[in-house]
Amino acid sequence: MKAMSRKPTSPGEILNEEFLVPMELTQKELADHIGCDIKVINRIINERTSVTAEMALKLASAFKTTPDFWLNAQKALDIYVSRRKLTKLPASLMSRKAS
Repeated sequence: MKAMSRKPTSPGEILNEEFLVPMELTQKELADHIGCDIKVINRIINERTSVTAEMALKLASAFKTTPDFWLNAQKALDIYVSRRKLTKLPASLMSRKAS
């Protein structure tokens, strides 16, 4: 597998730059609208916490997107970060012969 060379756009950056800023919404207004604490929104935007399935459902409903949109952005970022942290991956077991 070829590693991604550039860091994927985080769901927090997408949330802020593609939704909050153009819609002139504050983090507080979004938090109130979807029923969560403003700290949760702030942590997502600042990449201190991940988008969960529950949050993906809320964001999808609020912005007429899909939960997959948010979760795929999170997954891409998680894989990118993990690849940078792991120095060695195990060898494949697929070449082993059955006894």
